[in-house]
Amino acid sequence: MDWDKLRIFHAVAEAGSFTHAGAVLNLSQSAVSRQISALEESLNVALFHRHARGLILTEQGELLYRTAHEVFAKLAMAEAQLSESKDRPKGQLKVTATVALGANWLAPRMGEFLEIYPDVSVDLVLEDRELDLSMREADVAIRMAPPRQPELIQRHLLTVHMHVYASPAYIKKHGMPKTVDDLDNHKIVVYGEETRPPVPDVNWLLWLGAQKDRPRRPVLTVNNIYAILRAVQAGIGLAALPEFMVQEAGNLVRVLPELEGPRIDAYFVYPEELRRSKRIQVFRDFLLRKVAEGPL
Repeated sequence: MDWDKLRIFHAVAEAGSFTHAGAVLNLSQSAVSRQISALEESLNVALFHRHARGLILTEQGELLYRTAHEVFAKLAMAEAQLSESKDRPKGQLKVTATVALGANWLAPRMGEFLEIYPDVSVDLVLEDRELDLSMREADVAIRMAPPRQPELIQRHLLTVHMHVYASPAYIKKHGMPKTVDDLDNHKIVVYGEETRPPVPDVNWLLWLGAQKDRPRRPVLTVNNIYAILRAVQAGIGLAALPEFMVQEAGNLVRVLPELEGPRIDAYFVYPEELRRSKRIQVFRDFLLRKVAEGPL
């Protein structure tokens, strides 16, 4: 297969239209369409279903896309490794982390890292879903659970502590819970079930000490922990939040201080292929230094 046509096919499959792929490739819509037609003719199969709303991959197109995506991901990884300086780390480093940890703890520390390593360009992707490192959706990840894929290298980074918090306005209006049983009579904000939560047992506040025949029902569910923090600040209810988020917020009251939720271990994770990458080595060591400097 012609590599140029395969590259154009991959871009079209990613974009879902000839026009959008052309904008990415700096080619006209007609030029992209001609290349795809030529590739289909050489393979003697249809790769896309064409309709008014865009393009949909055929079964054969799906097979070719999965293979091409893996090939281009491996090539990108090889290019990054070849371009990296032997003496000083440089190049792009794509880092993914959960929204809460990334926004509240990681992002404020990136300025210092970039001053130390000015030749490294960091792309910080904050997602509560897990990006696929083997497919180069990111180079490294900070994950709130050990990785399930055996080809990934992991290093324990830190332990996150969860406590229960409310705003002063909420406490003034609804009173301070004295016991775990009192939570049955309070408004609780939890992580929604529509998406996979960023940490295990994130909604432990619903079942801790609750009666089996009277399960607690949340007043509000949100699929983003930062939004849960904002809801608590607004006095909507009380919620379990990571300690480091509340330290940054500084205006919440800890409820039932003797109560502590599950401890969550965060891991620094990256693919086996990037074991020798200097960018990853220095970034890992930088984060370990930041953790050692003080508690979250």
